[in-house]
Amino acid sequence: MKKMLIAIDDSKNAMKAVEYAGQQFSGTGDLQITLLHVLPNLPAIFWDEGHILSEQEKAERKKVVDKWLTDRKAKMEPMFRMAIEALIGTGIKAQQIQTKSISDSTDVAQSILEEARDGGYHTIILGRRGAAGGKHTLIGSVTSKIINQGSGLAVTVVE
Repeated sequence: MKKMLIAIDDSKNAMKAVEYAGQQFSGTGDLQITLLHVLPNLPAIFWDEGHILSEQEKAERKKVVDKWLTDRKAKMEPMFRMAIEALIGTGIKAQQIQTKSISDSTDVAQSILEEARDGGYHTIILGRRGAAGGKHTLIGSVTSKIINQGSGLAVTVVE
């Protein structure tokens, strides 16, 4: 069985990557597709404030962090549904598609690469971000890192 990992976020180009995969690989019966979303590291507001937290402070911080993670995952659910519907619309069967979220990442590109290697994926498909600080660049830092460090994997970048 061939395994494909499609890295998605809430960008237009991520959905273009999903559409590309559907167009190129519909009708491939021995294909397993995983839609992967990597949550970037926690915002600075959740970091330690420079002192050792009391048990009560730890518990309160955990509640806030858990709520933030739950909210972020809930925000991704409509995107996962839309991506699944797009793939099914091209003829890929629902049982060929799964979703996965990684929420403890300090490096989005590294998390995608680790998942691809650990999960035995053959191909990574991702959308090109390419806009950093208002400047239009050829590819974004996550895409660039995956291309540069993705040896042994087929990497497709869609715009």
